[in-house]
Amino acid sequence: MQKWYQIFHKNTGLSPYVWVVFCILPFYFIFRASSSYQIASGIIMTIVFLGCYVLSFVTKGWQVYFWTSVQIVISIGMTLLFGYVYFAIFLALFIGNIQSKGGFITLYCIHLVTTFISINYGFVSQNPLFITQFPFIIMSLIGVILLPVNTYNRNKSDRLQGQLEDANKRISELVKLEERQRIARDLHDTLGQKLSLIGLKSDLASKLMTKNITQAQVEINDVRQTARSALKEVREMVTEMRGTRIEDEIYRVSQILKAAEIECSIEGDPKLRYASLLTENVLSMCLKEAVTNVVKHSEATSCTIRIESSRTDLVIEVRDNGVGIGMDEGNHCFRGNGLRGMMERLEFVNGTLEIVSDNGTQLVITVPNNIKKPERETVL
Repeated sequence: MQKWYQIFHKNTGLSPYVWVVFCILPFYFIFRASSSYQIASGIIMTIVFLGCYVLSFVTKGWQVYFWTSVQIVISIGMTLLFGYVYFAIFLALFIGNIQSKGGFITLYCIHLVTTFISINYGFVSQNPLFITQFPFIIMSLIGVILLPVNTYNRNKSDRLQGQLEDANKRISELVKLEERQRIARDLHDTLGQKLSLIGLKSDLASKLMTKNITQAQVEINDVRQTARSALKEVREMVTEMRGTRIEDEIYRVSQILKAAEIECSIEGDPKLRYASLLTENVLSMCLKEAVTNVVKHSEATSCTIRIESSRTDLVIEVRDNGVGIGMDEGNHCFRGNGLRGMMERLEFVNGTLEIVSDNGTQLVITVPNNIKKPERETVL
């Protein structure tokens, strides 16, 4: 949970400090003054502004507001005394990096109002410096209006993206933990009872060896059958663990699209009746890759997944309304490693992939439900 005093974005880098280089400019305006008192006061205000600017970055809590307020006062003084309005851009860049919404709105409004009033006062008083640099003053005023909002929204988006990544990692860890617990329960339920039965029957058979050979043989046969049954159940359980059902994958990709703020619609029944587990596993990996491409590269706002299943063919279509896939000179789609990987997986189950890039991207995956095994080569 974010504390009230954590108001400043930590990952600002060196970009705000690069602006310090431009602090040579105010001395040009200062030394144009006729009074030595004005020159001295201008130099002092510039040095104090730079000190407060640096302190605003290295302090926390209420001190940030204090040093920023001092900078606003100095910016007003430099505007009125020397016609130097460009300290306002420094402040606009800094205010946009404040994380607290209340603090940002307060400082943004104060800075905007004071800058607007001081600039208008300069024009009303017919200060010649304001007249000569009129275009630059207008550009500075636009920067004061837009820079803080743009910087604040960008930083907020970065924070939300970081929180989303952390949440996805946490979900992944919880899924792994739940899967481990499920495997432990399945192993206990599958093997626990049968191993106990094998132990009891083995003990009974050893006792009957000297008394009733026929009954001991029966018990040993029961032990053999129970062991084979346990082995079969373990193999079936491992097979289910290795495979991923389309129904489960549809749920996961819909959550990914929702997190990426892409509208997702599912057409058709994701419960496949005729597809083998191997086919579903391959299709699940292809579907995951297709949706990942939609999220990363398409810039789409909606995505439709359509499933058509029959006794002979299974068709999965992934369609988005994004920017589409680039075409080369031969009018073929540029294919990255992800698409190549999908094609290689589909070849393993005799499937095909069709790519259409028109008002978005459409991937059509077709797989036969009855996979023909490759014929063995005849040895001459």
